[in-house]
Amino acid sequence: MPGKLKVKIVAGRHLPVMDRASDLTDAFVEVKFGNTTFKTDVYPKSLNPQWNSEWFKFEVDDEELQDEPLQITVLDHDTYSANDAIGKVYIDIDPLLYSEAATVISGWFPIYDTIHGIRGEINVVVKVDLFNDLNRFRQSSCGVKFFCTTSIPKCYRAVIIHGFVEELVVNEDPEYQWIDRIRTPRASNEARQRLISLMSGELQRKIGLKVLEMRGNAVVGYLQCFDLEGESGLVVRAIGTACTLDKLSNTSAFLPACNSPSKEMKESPLVHPPSHGCRSTHNSPIHTATGSRLTQNFSVSVPTLIYTGMGSGSAGKEGGPFKTLLRQQTQSALEQREFPFFTLTTFPPGFLVHVGGVVSARSVKLLDRIHNPDEPETRDAWWAEIRQEIKSHAKALGCHAVVGYSESTSICEEVCILSASGTAAVLNPRFLQDGTMEGCLEQRIEEASPPGCGFCHIPYDELNMPFPAHLTYCYNCRKQKVPDVLFTTIDLPVEAIVVGKGCLIQARLCRLKKKAQAEANATSISNLLPFMEYEVHTQLMNKLKLRGMNALFGLRIQITVGENMLMGLASATGVYLAALPTPGGIQIAGKTPNDATYDQHISHMQKKINDTIAKNKELYEINPPELPEEIIGSPIPEPRQRSRLLRSQSESSDEVTELDLSHGKKDAFVLEIDDTDAMEDVHSLLTDVPPPSGFYSCNTEIMPGINNWTPEIQMFTAVRVSRLSTINPTNQTLNKNFNDLCENLLKSLYFKLRSMVPCCLCHVNFTVALPEDELVQIAVTAVAITYDKNQALQANKAPTEKSQQRASTDNEEQLQFPLELCSDPLSSQPFSPAKATSLEKASPLAEGYLRHRSVPSCTNSTVSVVKMTPLSFLPGAKITKYLGIINMFFIRETTSLREEGGVSGFLHAFIAEVFAMVRAHVAALGGNAVVSYIMKQCVFMENPNKNQAQCLINVSGDAVIFVRESELEMLPVQPSTAAPQPTSSAGDVTT
Repeated sequence: MPGKLKVKIVAGRHLPVMDRASDLTDAFVEVKFGNTTFKTDVYPKSLNPQWNSEWFKFEVDDEELQDEPLQITVLDHDTYSANDAIGKVYIDIDPLLYSEAATVISGWFPIYDTIHGIRGEINVVVKVDLFNDLNRFRQSSCGVKFFCTTSIPKCYRAVIIHGFVEELVVNEDPEYQWIDRIRTPRASNEARQRLISLMSGELQRKIGLKVLEMRGNAVVGYLQCFDLEGESGLVVRAIGTACTLDKLSNTSAFLPACNSPSKEMKESPLVHPPSHGCRSTHNSPIHTATGSRLTQNFSVSVPTLIYTGMGSGSAGKEGGPFKTLLRQQTQSALEQREFPFFTLTTFPPGFLVHVGGVVSARSVKLLDRIHNPDEPETRDAWWAEIRQEIKSHAKALGCHAVVGYSESTSICEEVCILSASGTAAVLNPRFLQDGTMEGCLEQRIEEASPPGCGFCHIPYDELNMPFPAHLTYCYNCRKQKVPDVLFTTIDLPVEAIVVGKGCLIQARLCRLKKKAQAEANATSISNLLPFMEYEVHTQLMNKLKLRGMNALFGLRIQITVGENMLMGLASATGVYLAALPTPGGIQIAGKTPNDATYDQHISHMQKKINDTIAKNKELYEINPPELPEEIIGSPIPEPRQRSRLLRSQSESSDEVTELDLSHGKKDAFVLEIDDTDAMEDVHSLLTDVPPPSGFYSCNTEIMPGINNWTPEIQMFTAVRVSRLSTINPTNQTLNKNFNDLCENLLKSLYFKLRSMVPCCLCHVNFTVALPEDELVQIAVTAVAITYDKNQALQANKAPTEKSQQRASTDNEEQLQFPLELCSDPLSSQPFSPAKATSLEKASPLAEGYLRHRSVPSCTNSTVSVVKMTPLSFLPGAKITKYLGIINMFFIRETTSLREEGGVSGFLHAFIAEVFAMVRAHVAALGGNAVVSYIMKQCVFMENPNKNQAQCLINVSGDAVIFVRESELEMLPVQPSTAAPQPTSSAGDVTT
């Protein structure tokens, strides 16, 4: 028998009153794993029972350990009627199956009920004894590590990065089965929650098997999503990047960490040349199976906008032969893979050689019922079609890989929009396979890719470009060609040379559509999509120019479908790259008949645009250095290459002047105004208000231009639900309402975090949904990090300590509610009120109630408060151990929405409960933080007439142990030092 699972039920506390006569509870516990169930004795008349049960032992295969969750049900014993359920706890056993991870799960877990929420806590101890498995044909993948972070984990180094792994499983949704008509909402919700947990475990095991086939041992950038297809069924799918990782020595792990994330990235996830004997012989093919086909399958592939990006040109000395050699080496390293995709967004130094630009694809599909859950052929075929399109776009850009790759869906009734996007790139082949490469290749890569600008050089042939683009010589090395603007889906490379600071840039768009059914609905959506994508990109380009910047990183475009509208939301971080040319201004050109008043209005708008650009350059400190006159007047390198370029274009003098190398070239970006809609677009362009003084924001992990972070972080989540109901709505009014909704949400965040100034909102992640007709839901998660304005004083800790004291006191004085129960500068408060349009304030009681209710005061130094952050690192701290991923799905339903505080109170309480349960699971593993936290799904449904509401939330992250920098300095640096446990120090109060 490969494994033995042992469970002990210790005690419970704060249970609800179930017996009205005695105001007490007769509680007992059912422990279920697979088809085996054990029960504890009934502990009579107590709200704090002490069971101290014997060890319940389950003898199971390791395959079951991966698939099945441990299910603990707390019930109230009734003699003359059925036992009443109090709540349940699901515990994932997978973290115990790693050789390096925790050996025991022990702690207090919130008892959760889908109707009443958290109803007390239960103390459980879980252990697993694994035996040697000699089965060659095993179906388990024990030992494969999973990481949600999209960069190489901090205390590991990558030996080989194998490539893309994907899988999906399908099943019928219990919510829509016929038995749902006769069973209670609680039973339906619990059946759904348990099924999703089972499917998630099965999916993770199958992904792990593919990684083992590729001779890897880890999945980095693991992204799991749920597609709720209504009556059609339920799909759970996941993608990731298979890697072979080595644990860094303890000596390396205890080196003092730097507050600068960029320095930390350079030090920690080092990539060493691979050793012999672990070469990947083949990539796992995409999962296929035979099964039922859709009766209706309507497919439209939306044309893709491919933007110019980064890569290597052929204009330098021996550029052509080197580029050919590099392409051959990279192609040989990637040709074994069906899809050379990578879900990583941050890479080890030297991994990215060149980047070609954003590639994306969308497809509209009609859903049909899943007849056979064991054969997910149809959904696999859909995604294979999308991935092939992405792959062909990357090849058109002269690239053989796609980095920063992600997939998403938007579903409304029977229509589903499948979306995929990434950044075409040329990679260093030595990271992708084992074996000896040509000895001079790495040296030639370094020579051809100067530090700071090599990734910007175009990889495609400038004589046969796949799209029109303005190319100039790199303003850093002056040897290779670069585009005038670039869009990417990855984080800013650590070696990039940036002028000034970055900023969050968003494009927002609403489009009405007629209500239709089946194929007619899919056709109307397909007709709208290309125009929406074009308008979103146009907005992004306009706003980028308006801020005086020339590059976008972390681009994420969401197209959401509703009953009568489509909504687009694009978020990215704009920066000024020193290697790219200075962006020109924005010039308005009118096509209407000459009119003095109209011309005056146009000139007034032009002046406002010019003033805005000047203010933004000052705000974001964009002052690019002017090139010396001798360089401007010097001849272009390699005149032979230039003549070839000129012959490939028209011989007009205009084409020749575009090759001017002057850094001050000011080609304007022309906006044509030919109707009232175009004028409205210009007005909306100017209504973008910059953040208040002292605030910066970005959707990438690191704010470009800021490195001097302090340890003080605050994570927050906000949800806003609003109705866009207007009389005879038009696209313009909907656009304005949607834009105002997003802007007001950001303003409310700035207001609540005003005591942390100066600070930056990093990893701002917007998710938009259209759950019902005219109902819009926006969820945002981010982390606020303070930084020291005076970099010269960074070495002196006094200013940092003063700012921490000031912030902790200001929190109490200025904010609507305390951001922290403790004044620990590393404590992250992952909460901001969920809001409806009419409710602005939210009660802090839920958070205070749900965060370790047994703790009388945060002054107790033995109390461990689990930190939560969407970043992959903690400023001022070092991650010493990864304990496994947290991937949890919760359902909450209420039939008393008004009594719970309306939409705001209901969502507020539910999100706080989710955080409490995540914290409890991490603490039970021995961890003290969750990094790379993300709320991947928040589905809210409301029936105000019946006073009902339902919400589904899916969250994930990496459970870790971290040690503060101050504690690291006190630790002895010895190779044999064990990782310190967090229990004695994680809750210390420091001022």
